[in-house]
Amino acid sequence: MHSTVQNLLYIETSIKTHLNKINIYKNPKIVAVSKTFKIDKILPLIQYGHVDFGENKVQEAVEKWTEIKKNNSKIKLHMIGKLQTNKVKFAVQLFDYIHSVDSEKLAKKIAEEQNKINKKIKIFLQVNIGNENQKSGIDKDNLNQLVSFCKETGLDLVGLMCIPPVNIDPESYFKEMKKINEDLNFTELSMGMSSDFLKAAEYSSTYIRVGSKIFGQRS
Repeated sequence: MHSTVQNLLYIETSIKTHLNKINIYKNPKIVAVSKTFKIDKILPLIQYGHVDFGENKVQEAVEKWTEIKKNNSKIKLHMIGKLQTNKVKFAVQLFDYIHSVDSEKLAKKIAEEQNKINKKIKIFLQVNIGNENQKSGIDKDNLNQLVSFCKETGLDLVGLMCIPPVNIDPESYFKEMKKINEDLNFTELSMGMSSDFLKAAEYSSTYIRVGSKIFGQRS
């Protein structure tokens, strides 16, 4: 068995064991963050049957995934990086989920482009939960307004996404995100990465985004 598949199985088992101890029996989906990795590193996971993959650059994703997705309709591609409006047209054609919507301008562009090709992409709104100047994401105070705008625009809004501040215990941020997500009646929640996915799973994350723990460090 290829090392990437072993790593994926280890993560799945770790989550299940961890959650069962606290009487949670619904496990999050694992988005294998394949950005910067060549397709030969990703193929073993596809052959194993894994379907959720994450990329953060549109151009790289188009080059890597266009042919594979044509031949494998089950694969779900997740845009997890910052999306520039001038790349939305290409992103909409390829991706199934966008985790990083944080403005009305971007939401409007996605709605326009997906209407052109009669496609409904599942949308997460990225929340700047730590109020960090250098990070993308909508401020909590402006979130309700953006939610309303997205619904009016006809976007398929499924939940929220966050990246907590680094080098700080993420638990309080995950707890807050869970509450905000529930208050908005969303069913999906995208949070947790290689360093904190177990804690994110505790707080009802339904999609965790794991790269290095599956693929190893980038060379």
